[in-house]
Amino acid sequence: MPTENKKIKKEEKIELIRLNKFISHNSKYSRREADKLIEDGKVSVNSKVVTNLATKVTENDLVKIEKQVVKIDRERMYTVIVYNKPKGELVTKHDPQGRRTIYHTLGSKYKHYLPIGRLDFASEGVLLLSDSVDVVNSLMHSTLERVYKLKVDGEITHKVEQAMRDGLNLDDATSGAHEKSQIKSMSFSPFVAYQILTNNTNFSKIKVVISEGKNRELRRFFSHFGLNVMDLKRLDFGGVSLNNLPTGKSRFLSKEEYRHLREYLRTLEND
Repeated sequence: MPTENKKIKKEEKIELIRLNKFISHNSKYSRREADKLIEDGKVSVNSKVVTNLATKVTENDLVKIEKQVVKIDRERMYTVIVYNKPKGELVTKHDPQGRRTIYHTLGSKYKHYLPIGRLDFASEGVLLLSDSVDVVNSLMHSTLERVYKLKVDGEITHKVEQAMRDGLNLDDATSGAHEKSQIKSMSFSPFVAYQILTNNTNFSKIKVVISEGKNRELRRFFSHFGLNVMDLKRLDFGGVSLNNLPTGKSRFLSKEEYRHLREYLRTLEND
């Protein structure tokens, strides 16, 4: 009897996932292509043809496409989405003040997804989220390049450029930080690259590439030189860009992006 109870508990932990997601994660087909295969009666689950797009399976089910077994790729049993975050949304599950969060827009189907790093309330652009804690932690603390476009209320001087090239250590990096932040000192690694797009005393625009994601890092950096960041947009995170994704919309990673992600995660395992 105790053995039976343990078996039941173990089975209860098995995750049910949509059939199209299972196919797209473990084959060459996209979710849309998987839906077409299901509708056309080319997919079977445990030897029974299914045409219902709402069908859910577990990793223990035998899924076939035209009699070809879909073998589980355990390295891809996770999902990553790209969200084009607009200004005016918080990257958090709940806000005590009742302000809008990213989950208001993303909806309940992504409520269990975790953000990979953050963009503050006034920032916008690429935000990655995943249903895998391991993937989130690996990417959040990675040295993958992040590309940003900024507008600041002043001139990019030679002193600012030197700090971008050489890095910067600040005992007091509270300027530009959130008022409730407990982080006071901060070290800024040299920027990977930067390009000054416009530069004058009223405002300047600059594109920067950094390899870390510290708390309000860019706002703190430029504020040290008396430059307030007026606009901040993340264009790319680790090679994943918006690809014309409209503001407030999300998309799944492409097959190529998943391939690069798997390769990167393997390098971390081998280190």
